[in-house]
Amino acid sequence: MKKVKQLLEGKSGSVWSVRPDDTVLSALEVLAAKGVGALVVMDGSTLVGILSERDYARKVALRGKSSLDTKVADIMVEDVLFVTAEQTSEECMGLMSSRRIRHLPVLDQGRVIGMLSIGDLVKNLLEEQKSTIEHLEQYIRGN
Repeated sequence: MKKVKQLLEGKSGSVWSVRPDDTVLSALEVLAAKGVGALVVMDGSTLVGILSERDYARKVALRGKSSLDTKVADIMVEDVLFVTAEQTSEECMGLMSSRRIRHLPVLDQGRVIGMLSIGDLVKNLLEEQKSTIEHLEQYIRGN
């Protein structure tokens, strides 16, 4: 199993964020422009929350609120689950599965250094399985 730091090496170094006082509409614009499903919410350099498309759907759209008038702070998840660069992809998958989340910020000494999605972990798992199969096929053939 790869460590989180190895998974981040295969991604762009960008972590997209919004501020708690931004409108939900501006956060949705960032989500769409960057093609991501979640953003970290930062107050300066401090992680204060996470906002996902799911948060928007459940806390704004379904409740008839306005994206123009609602602030990110009103719908973000404040109790952010995160991982460190030294944790394994297996630990991340376990955490995501047990907590039913799709995104995990990666922190190093309190600083956000990346974001992992369930898609990143599934992609890694498929690559590892493919490599294992190739090695087994070579072993069976005697190569």
